[in-house]
This record gives sequence, structure tokens and C-alpha cells, in this order.
Amino acid sequence: MPRKTNTEKSDKRGKGTRENRTPRPKPKIDFTIDALDYKNTNLLRTFVTDQGRILPRKYTGLPAPYQRRMTAAIKRARQMLLMK
Repeated sequence: MPRKTNTEKSDKRGKGTRENRTPRPKPKIDFTIDALDYKNTNLLRTFVTDQGRILPRKYTGLPAPYQRRMTAAIKRARQMLLMK
């Protein structure tokens, strides 16, 4: 079985390039930082998937310091059994 050369491999160019990808809209959530507390479970549930995973910054659109505060608040609410 003959090996593929570099020129044969380059025929697949463009398959995974950025030009071919469709851009995903970010679901940005507006809130005030004062409302970000472990007791505010209704707000915190918007940052958690149905399986209970915390959404990453890429999808929440939060700045890094707010994402860290939000993650800490979710973890506190889980420890206090306010959220599952």
C-alpha cells in the first residue's frame, strides 16, 4: 500500500478552516453583580446546564472575575443544598 505524500494530504484543505465554520451566537446574560449571591438560586440556575454543569465563560459571556464569583456562588449553593 503506497504512502500518501504531503501534496495528497493537502487535498483536504478547507474542511476545518475558520471560513467554513458557522459562527455561534453567545447567549449573553445581563445582571448586576450585586445580585450574584449564593442565595439567589434563580439567577444561578441560568448559568448551569440541565445536567448540573457550570457553563463556561465562552457561553455565558461574563468577564473572568465575574465568572469566578459566579462559579464560587454556585459551589456554595450546592454545599448548602440550595441547588443540585
